[in-house]
Amino acid sequence: MNILLVEDDKTIASGLEYSLEQEQYNTILCHDIASAKATWAREKSSIDLCLFDLSLPDGTGYELCKLVKQEKDIPVIFLTVMDEEVNVVMGLDMGADDYITKPFRIRELLSRIKSVLRRYNKESKTNASATITLPENILVNTLEGKVYKNNQEIIVTALEYRLLLIFSNHIGQVLTRNQLLERIWDVAGDYVNDNTLTVYIKRLREKLEDDPHQPTLIKTIRGLGYKVGD
Repeated sequence: MNILLVEDDKTIASGLEYSLEQEQYNTILCHDIASAKATWAREKSSIDLCLFDLSLPDGTGYELCKLVKQEKDIPVIFLTVMDEEVNVVMGLDMGADDYITKPFRIRELLSRIKSVLRRYNKESKTNASATITLPENILVNTLEGKVYKNNQEIIVTALEYRLLLIFSNHIGQVLTRNQLLERIWDVAGDYVNDNTLTVYIKRLREKLEDDPHQPTLIKTIRGLGYKVGD
């Protein structure tokens, strides 16, 4: 398992590198964006996960996250002293899978890494299957393009199905409203605005949740977005 670690504080970087290698992770360490980009261009085929400090001397981790996500589907975790909602949402919108606020305990970071990797492995297996099982006894048959609850077919519109499929392919991951809008806006050739997204979320809950007023399938993560599954 190869991890690209980009951290400008050399003391923190050395400590993280040591701790990760104690856990049998091979760490590729960079201290700025320029060296990280060069390393990524040279080593990206072998890199399995990225840890990016948000504030770097020649830019931000956002730039690196965007680059990585455009070229390879691997987890990206931000390390940041900034835990304000706007910074978290911005990172998630760019495709980051998680963030951890400094200072943090190494065990917490290792736990986050393992959690993200488990999610990616689960998604890989799910994408290879014709059916996706979700909470609330929901089954999505991707070959038929149909949705079932308690073995009974639930009639959904094309856009509702697309929205549910997006959630199904990102189980356990918080998706911001912007991420959802970017993925569904052109399903029927129509623009989907923020208010319309709210309506479709509401309709899916009414069709699929046991109690739409206390949803356990499509959970609202206050200030960030939505999540399906743990």
